[in-house]
Amino acid sequence: MTDFSAFLAPDKGETATPIHIVDVSSIGDFEKSLSERARAAFQAQGMRADPGSLAILPRDGAGPSDWLALVAVKDAAALTSWCLAGAASRLPTGTYRLTDGDAGGAMFGWAAAQHGFTRYKAAADAKGSRTLLCRDAARIPTAICEVTAAALVRDLVDTPAADMGPADLEAAVENIAKAHGGEMSVVRGDALQQGFPMIHAVGLAAARGREPRLIQMRWGNSADPLVAIIGKGVCFDSGGLDIKPASGMALMKKDMGGAAHAIALAQLVMAARLKLNLLLLIPAVENSISGGAMRPGDILRSRKGLFVEIDNTDAEGRLILGDALTLAGEARASMIIDFATLTGAARVALGPDLPPLFCNDDALAADILAGGTAKDDPLWRMPLWDGYDAMLKSDLADMTNSPAGGFAGAITAALFLRRFVAADTPWAHIDTFAWNPAAKPGRPKGGAALGLRATWVMLQQRFGG
Repeated sequence: MTDFSAFLAPDKGETATPIHIVDVSSIGDFEKSLSERARAAFQAQGMRADPGSLAILPRDGAGPSDWLALVAVKDAAALTSWCLAGAASRLPTGTYRLTDGDAGGAMFGWAAAQHGFTRYKAAADAKGSRTLLCRDAARIPTAICEVTAAALVRDLVDTPAADMGPADLEAAVENIAKAHGGEMSVVRGDALQQGFPMIHAVGLAAARGREPRLIQMRWGNSADPLVAIIGKGVCFDSGGLDIKPASGMALMKKDMGGAAHAIALAQLVMAARLKLNLLLLIPAVENSISGGAMRPGDILRSRKGLFVEIDNTDAEGRLILGDALTLAGEARASMIIDFATLTGAARVALGPDLPPLFCNDDALAADILAGGTAKDDPLWRMPLWDGYDAMLKSDLADMTNSPAGGFAGAITAALFLRRFVAADTPWAHIDTFAWNPAAKPGRPKGGAALGLRATWVMLQQRFGG
């Protein structure tokens, strides 16, 4: 894991290259204010009135190696998480400081831009650090914790399924448990049949060594409110016997993205020592194909006692979450948060960058959405529309796992999960994509933390630290 402390440091007055921030709306006036020499450099580099645009300018009266960086932003008075990310990835190795004000929330993007996934590169580029000196040094530890958690999501999701099976997710939970004093327990393989039958059924076809499991970690004071964080851990999704086409299977290593988010959020909670009693639940499976695979038309009994007819073996994530949600209810959780790469319908509705939030509690939803606004980690609330609940009807069982017709797929999936949550328990379900389909400043193509910091802000506000 990258050591992000190399990229953010307290400003103690040492020598540093200045970074001047300018609003895109006033960049023309700024150009006019430059000396003839600096204006020529500005124009030669094609500086544009676009957020993130960058130019390196000579400093008047200084030597040939003395220069400043000019960065265009939407609003210099309100720096966003990502407004310095492009500069952090393009500037030469060195030490920098802003000429006016402090980086604030932009510390996150500055550090995130310098993280790379190099596990499978024999000769990774050694670019060196670009260190930003920060006047508000008290914010540095929080920024480093947040970017470390986001990088953990990226690394877990980017790892190929051959190296990120259920046992590897278990190891990831074990790492954070050992680091922060959490207590783990795991139910594996055929031992799942009695207590977690849907998790068992989904993972039954996996090869030896990749058996399904329910990973649990407890942390905190039992006298504090119990908060359950649950993550869908489908380490690879072939679709099962309702097999996906090659194009649909191409990104399915990321189907454990919900688990990655849950693990990273748990790490943040423990590092900040929030005043809550944490229950982390990761149902970890591989949805494979073999003679033991669940079949279309099978009827599964859930931990809750509800029977579920399998109309599509590719709608497996909701099954494993159902058993985990039931356990969280039995533990008398005062709040439940689940992350899942659950539906393609969510991407059709809102695209890759904006995860839908489904929530049965208006105050909880408002706090998560506000956290997303504060951290440039937006979500969009979608309805738990009671009128669509009838779509889950089965002629033979209590419910179906995949309603016919294809309408409102993200909503019906959330309604399926709601069947396993007590009505009086505040619950938030985030149908995250966990992936950047195209690179953006500070966010390369690949695994992405979407919804992580939004929920983190809510937990900080509610449970202190």
